[in-house]
Formats: sequence, structure tokens, C-alpha cells
Amino acid sequence: MSNYKTVFFTLGILLIILGVAMLVPVVIQLIYDEFDSTFIISGIITITFGILFFLSNIDHLKLINTHQAFLLTALSWLSIATFGSLPFFFSELNLSVTDSFFESMSGITTTGATILSNIESSPRGILVWRSMLQWLGGIGVILMAITLMPIMNIGGMQLLKISSYDTSEKILPKSKEISLKLIFVYTSLTFLCAFFYKIFGMNTFDSLTHSMTTIATGGFSNYDQSIGYFNNAYIEIISILFILSGSIPFILYIKFISDDKKIIFKDEQVKLFFKLTLVSIFVLFIYLAIVNKDVFEIHLRSVIFNVISILTGTGYVTKEFDQWGNFPLIFFLILMFVGGCAGSTTCGIKIFRVHILYYFIRNQLLKIIYPRAIINLKYNNSKVEDKLIASIISFIYLYILIFFVLASMLTLTGLDFITSISGAASSLSNVGPGLGGEIGPNSNYSGLPDQSKWLLSAGMILGRLEIFAILIIFLPSFWRK
Repeated sequence: MSNYKTVFFTLGILLIILGVAMLVPVVIQLIYDEFDSTFIISGIITITFGILFFLSNIDHLKLINTHQAFLLTALSWLSIATFGSLPFFFSELNLSVTDSFFESMSGITTTGATILSNIESSPRGILVWRSMLQWLGGIGVILMAITLMPIMNIGGMQLLKISSYDTSEKILPKSKEISLKLIFVYTSLTFLCAFFYKIFGMNTFDSLTHSMTTIATGGFSNYDQSIGYFNNAYIEIISILFILSGSIPFILYIKFISDDKKIIFKDEQVKLFFKLTLVSIFVLFIYLAIVNKDVFEIHLRSVIFNVISILTGTGYVTKEFDQWGNFPLIFFLILMFVGGCAGSTTCGIKIFRVHILYYFIRNQLLKIIYPRAIINLKYNNSKVEDKLIASIISFIYLYILIFFVLASMLTLTGLDFITSISGAASSLSNVGPGLGGEIGPNSNYSGLPDQSKWLLSAGMILGRLEIFAILIIFLPSFWRK
């Protein structure tokens, strides 16, 4: 157990931070005269467990190796989801353990799927807690992608190494060095988003809560109709701009601030992300124009918003896009899988993996034509090693395999085909809304069986933690010395 002291010490700190964060909704409760003991009790329980972990492992070695990094990643997200569910369970909403955990897991993984009906009537403390979970999950996944994932060599994430000197022994000092800059950028974007939301029509409470879920590309809203509730073009434009801001690798912001003012425009992943976004909008708009025969009946605004929301895994909706026909359903399903940029708050397979897989397939075809040619694969002007390519291919293969397994298991719980397929894709890609009448863009997950909710919760954390970080701890060899 001494080998894991650093893991549990860090876990204790995270739980203490989570417990202290529960005091923020208490302030909201007092402001709106809705005070009860929900968050006080939840905070005391969470901080108590955090202090116990902290004190019992205070003599840790202050170093973390790759083995421990895997365990810390899995335990931290599972623990935060578990303790983050306490306010839901103790609230006046009378949620079951299953529903409380589902809502918490959906929040911390920035998925945005909800079991709440008539959301606008929920206590404001709960509404702000949902947004805070997504905000914390957003900054958490950025820090994880830039500090822990590269040393764990998961699915090509080593491309995000801060420098060639990153090693498992240096990961904690390196994370401390870069965390403050990342948090500053993330927080600044959040308040800037809230400022513009307020200017263009949201009240103060809505602007703050929606800004947290926008920059985290999480998608939780205070209304059943999501962003569509406001029916405000300016609010949708602000939402689009800050969703895109959260979809760019945050390490590029730091490089931009430091010295490289052109880095965002030079990065291959970012360039492909914006190209894919524009092409997707164009394709869907042309399809809808042809189907409707009258281009003036098509709202380009809703096409742009929903394409960006689904591609980035945000999950905000303005229209019932599942009523647009069969092609948009398949199209959105594909976009769910692709996702956004690595090192951002977005989810899915990630643009850089799709891009490198394309280069790999192209090179294989060229080698058939020119068998004696030596063709190197480069990405962002750096050579991509065969080991990294193998890691990416295995990740994509496993991602698709788990999707089919999860969808099959959902059908065994009694869900129909569309709900099972879209639910599996939505949870694994951390998007939120599914397709069809039961979990579609203007529905929720409350009517699903408990077994389905637990399966979907498993899909959420698998997708958020890049699959390998969870699956590896179930291997017997992982626990052998």
C-alpha cells in the first residue's frame, strides 16, 4: 500500500477541494432564500474523507510513476463523481442513488445527459452545482491531458508532451508549473463568456451557470429547452464562439501568451477541426435545403449551432434536430465519434487521431504503388513513430468495439435500437443528448431503467478517460509488483 501513498494523498486533496466547492451553492441558497442542509452535509462528508486520505498518507514520496498515474486518474474521477452525487441525493428532488450518481457522472465528465425533468423548477443550489461539476470536469480533463496522459502513452496522447524532457518522475513538478497558467486562461474565458451572456440578455444567474458549462463544452442548462429557451441569436453566437474557444488545445493558449502568436493558426489539429466544422455545416445545410425545396425555410443559424454543439460534445440544442430526417441522424452520429481537439475540453476520438489515421492509410496506399519508397509520417512537422501509430490504431479499434458492446448491452435492458445506438455513442463521446423520442435533444434520461443508467455512466467515464486509463486497472498484471 505504501506504493500508493502519493495517489491517496492527492485524492485527499481533490476531495477537500470538492468539499470546499460545495460551499458556493450554499451562498446561492442564501441569496435566493432557498437555504437547506443539502450542501452543508455533503461538504462535511466529502471534506472528512478528504482529510482522512490526506493525513494517513502525508508521508508520501512526492513522486508518481506511470503505474500510479493510471490508478490516480481512475480513482480521482470515480471519487469525485461519487462524492459529487451527494448533493443530488440529499436534495429535495428525492433522487435515487442511481439517478444521483448518473447526474454527477454526467456533470464531471462534461457529458451533459440529465435525468432532471422540469429543470427550471429545480433549486438554484442544485443548478449551480451541476454547472460547477462540469466546470471542474473541464479544467480537470485539460490538466489530465497535458500532464498525466502523455506519460501514460494512451492512444497517441504523448504528442501533447510539454517538452521532450517530460518523464513520469517529473510529472508533479511540471503539472504545478503549468496548472496556474491553465487555470488562469480557463477562468478568464469563463468570466468573459458570462460577461457577454449578461450583455446580450441572460440574467446574472443564468450567465454564470451557462458560462461554466459553455467553456467546459458540457451542455448542462437551467432549462429543458437548453439554449433554445432564450431564442436569442446573439446568445447563440456568443455560445458558439466560446464553445470553439473551449475546443482548442489549451496548451496553445499558453504558447500564444508566451511568445508564439501564430501557433493557433499553425497547428494541424486546429486547422482540420475548423475545416471539418465548416464542411459539416455546408453538407447539412445543402441536404436540408434540397429536402425542403425552399432554402428560405432552412435556418442556417440552427444548423451552425447544432453542428458545432454535437461535434464538440457540448450538447446544447436549439432545435429538435432528430426531426430533420434520417441523414442528419447518421451525420450527427459520426460527428459524435470524431469529437474535438485533444488537450481541450471536448470529447470523442479526437481530431488528431483521425488525422494521423488518414495519413497512415494514405502512406500505406503509396507504399503499394512505390514499394521501395521510404515514406515518413509527420504531424505538426514532427515524425510520428510506429509505436505511436500503433497506439492510435488500437485506441480507435477499442473505441468502436466498446461502442458496439455498450449498445448491445443497452438493448438487453429493454431499450430500442435508436436509443441504444445513440445512447452508447452519446455517453462514450460525452455528448449528452441522444437521438429518438426517449433521449432526443428535447428529452432526458429519466425514463431509462436503472441498469441502462449504470451502463451509460460506465460509458461516460470510459470515454472521458480515454478508455485505457480505466480498463488497464482491471488487468491482473497491473497489480503485480
